[in-house]
Amino acid sequence: MLAKQTCAPCSRATLSRKCSSVAMTPRSRKLSTIAKAELKTGDKMQDYPDYYRVLRRSDGDATALSSFQGKQPVVLFFYPKQGTPGCTKEACAFRDEYSRFTDMGAAVFGISSDSPEENAAWAKANNLPFPLLTDSNSILRKSFGIKADFLGLLPGRQTYVIDKSGKVVCTFNDQLNAEKHVSEALNALKAAN
Repeated sequence: MLAKQTCAPCSRATLSRKCSSVAMTPRSRKLSTIAKAELKTGDKMQDYPDYYRVLRRSDGDATALSSFQGKQPVVLFFYPKQGTPGCTKEACAFRDEYSRFTDMGAAVFGISSDSPEENAAWAKANNLPFPLLTDSNSILRKSFGIKADFLGLLPGRQTYVIDKSGKVVCTFNDQLNAEKHVSEALNALKAAN
C-alpha cells in the first residue's frame, strides 16, 4: 500500500529513489505530492526526505530526527491522540522504562498530530520525561506509510527504533497492546548494541 508524502518543490535533488512519482508545478510555492512505500526494518532514514523535517516539541524547542544521526539511536513512537486511555498507557509505559532507554544511549520521542500546547499539557499531567513532537497534518505519518486502524478511523500506533547510523532496526505496530511497544523497542535496542 502506498502512502502520500509532501515535499517542497525545491527539494527535487533530495528526493529518494523510493519516490515513485513526482508532481511539481513550476513557479509554485505549493507543496507537491509523491507516492512513497511503507518504512520498513532495514530502510535508511536518509532515503526519506521528511527525516530532515523540523518538528515542534512539547517543551517549546524544535527537532529534526536527522540531527541524531551519528550521535545516538532514536525511539520514535507514533500515538493516535493525547489524553486517550490507550495513548496514556503507552506514554506512561515509555516513561516508566525511560531510564533503560537512556542507559542504552537512546533518545525517545512520542509523536502525534496534537498541537505542541496540547502535548505539553498532557506531558506535564503524566510526568513524561521525553519530548512529544507535533506531526502537523500527519506529514511524517503519511511519509512513513503508517496505516490507519479500525477502518481508517483511528491513526495508527507505530513504533520505530532507528540506530545511530540512521537505519531502521525495528518497526512495531499494535493498536490494542499499547504497552508492548516499549518491550519491542527495548529488545531492538539491545540487539542493535
